[in-house]
Amino acid sequence: MQNADTGMLHRAFSVFIFHEGKLLLQQRADAKITFPGYWSNSCCSHPLYIDEERETRDQIGIKRAAIRKMHQELGVPPDTININDFTYITRIYYQAPYDDLWGEHEVDYILFLFQDVELNINPNEVKDYNWVTKQELQQILESGEILVTPWLRMLCNKFLNQWWDGLDDLDQFKDNNIHTMVEE
Repeated sequence: MQNADTGMLHRAFSVFIFHEGKLLLQQRADAKITFPGYWSNSCCSHPLYIDEERETRDQIGIKRAAIRKMHQELGVPPDTININDFTYITRIYYQAPYDDLWGEHEVDYILFLFQDVELNINPNEVKDYNWVTKQELQQILESGEILVTPWLRMLCNKFLNQWWDGLDDLDQFKDNNIHTMVEE
């Protein structure tokens, strides 16, 4: 994994969109460089190196990047997302090789959004999507039959079940730490 082994640690974000007790999962398009065809959280990407997405106050830059990518990947109209509707939970640090050349080496900001979003999927980014319950996600993870991105699997193993059970009071989980995650 040359790109990550050379020290190219970078910022990322993972958005988890919930509606009526279900989480939106996406299957990454086959054209993706890393983890094509794998199922993952609702939207995940990287902020651009521009002032608007580098702003750190209240994670505003990350939230702007999330709105941009939700539009690009999922077709969610940007004017339907209020930046203040995102709930920042925490950050995780992880490294996940994909092949000999590519992989991820990230500090990943975790954002939750509770909204019925209008989807117009970009097939260059997303192959498929599905709304799942907590139990359905657990079955996917336990079956081993469906490819799941390492960051989603690590988050589920360590945090997501607890967070899902506490969706009514996410403040109890918020922190400014960077949690180191390792693939099990």
